[in-house]
Amino acid sequence: MTQDRPWFASYPNGIPHDIDVEEYRSVASVLETAIEKYRERPAFSNFGKVLTYADIDVLSQQMASYLLHELKLKRGDRVAVMMPNCLQYPISIFGILRAGLTVVNVNPLYTARELHHQLEDSGASALIVVDNFGDTAAEALTGTPVKHVITTALGDMLGFPKGPLVNFVLRYVKKMVPDYEINGAVRFRDALAFGKGKPLPKLDIQPGDIAFLQYTGGTTGVAKGAMLTHRNLVANMQQASTWIGVKARPGEEYIITALPLYHIFALTANCLVFMKFGGLNHLITNPRDMKGFVKELSKAPFTAITGVNTLFNGLLNTPGFDKIDFSRVHLTLGGGMAVQHSVADRWQQVTGVTLVEAYGLTETSPAACINPIDLASYNGSIGLPVPSTDCCLKDDDGNIVPGGGDAVGELCIKGPQVMKGYWNRPDETAKVMDADGWLHTGDMARMDAKGFFYIVDRKKDMILVSGFNVYPNEVEDVVAGMPGVLEVAAIGVPDERSGETVKVFIVRKDPSLTVEQVKAFCRENLTGYKQPRHVEFRTELPKTNVGKILRKDLRQQEKTAH
Repeated sequence: MTQDRPWFASYPNGIPHDIDVEEYRSVASVLETAIEKYRERPAFSNFGKVLTYADIDVLSQQMASYLLHELKLKRGDRVAVMMPNCLQYPISIFGILRAGLTVVNVNPLYTARELHHQLEDSGASALIVVDNFGDTAAEALTGTPVKHVITTALGDMLGFPKGPLVNFVLRYVKKMVPDYEINGAVRFRDALAFGKGKPLPKLDIQPGDIAFLQYTGGTTGVAKGAMLTHRNLVANMQQASTWIGVKARPGEEYIITALPLYHIFALTANCLVFMKFGGLNHLITNPRDMKGFVKELSKAPFTAITGVNTLFNGLLNTPGFDKIDFSRVHLTLGGGMAVQHSVADRWQQVTGVTLVEAYGLTETSPAACINPIDLASYNGSIGLPVPSTDCCLKDDDGNIVPGGGDAVGELCIKGPQVMKGYWNRPDETAKVMDADGWLHTGDMARMDAKGFFYIVDRKKDMILVSGFNVYPNEVEDVVAGMPGVLEVAAIGVPDERSGETVKVFIVRKDPSLTVEQVKAFCRENLTGYKQPRHVEFRTELPKTNVGKILRKDLRQQEKTAH
């Protein structure tokens, strides 16, 4: 394949073509190495409270001991974590991983239906959940294998008096904490106290053990758990840190983590990569509060920030952002969705830093391609394959499409960061992994003469809303459950704010069915970003001769109409 790897000549100076996959055996050993080297340095901050690497060491060990000694969880058992960015998150996931268990990341905005599916599908034995979402958990738990629940209030790790004050305001002033009851649930701080006096046994965590079940729609249908092993995550951390390390200063990095850590992008790019550098992850719990976010940024001497296009655009349009001191910032990394040229240009004008675009998938842990960090300006490309990674373009028959011109093919990826497969779904795994070990991304791309890749279109029907995957089948299944609906099809339509948004086309069974009724039903059953923003009623939908609804025809009609 070397002759088909022009990026070998294009790599920025100093970046090796391959990484040492054997340097760390597990994600836990990455943490333990960082603790050893940067013990007294700050690791995570939130609402003004800072936890050092030594704090994370102690607290995650307490959590691990509680899970093993009190709950009697066994190696490989799954523990679901349902929380936004807060100090409890790193304590939880590192506790789970150090105990030889598997983390199941859960979007806290999930509805009870979505949460139930994920808990049931993953076979999770335990759930750690923030009170704000406790009512959803209480509703979803019946019929799942979850035996243990740990609950926490957002302010629980902030100390006195800030913690109780934050909890009081959220519950009684902002009314953001609903009443709920989960029998036998244990409080987070009590769990840590239980684990305090019990030593953590020395565990031999294998590189091939599953570290995370990271849920995604993959190519089709309902959410599936991508099995990401310790080797996958460690490899991707090594790949990304080799790339970013060109400018990173060990022991001095300060990264703004506004994307949720339950999302694979922030989990690897922020949490793991910057941990290797002994960096501080400044956790933003609610980045949608743009005014509050800008206020946080104005006080933070940050060196790096990651985000999706909508986040950068939102910051640029918030008063006061242009007054922030960007003198220490050397990295702005955009991923999760396409970066828009206009946003990248404006970002550079305001901050003086190039918005560097990267590309990845949940299935690749996630980084597959990154642009050079010292890029002079945004180039519209997703960059070059990261070290130890091969990328190619294939046609529908599986033949390699030559690069260097305008030829387009499906982007396929091979490397140590590619998932083990989908949890309990060998049939779905076979759809995306071919016999030669290539992961088929479903994204159509071209490659220029220097090996830079450009995404042209998506082969699959997946809709990308603010960096989150929305799968038409799931939306259609929900809407089809309404008594007044005869047929439904969902597609993505362009949206200035979120890149794409969901539109549904419905053939009514009940002529009195309204747009508002459809939207209200979806609000009850779908997370916000999956809810259709547009509803159009039709007398019929375009179909094949065997009756399959043609979403591509609807997309084409939509393009023509606009």
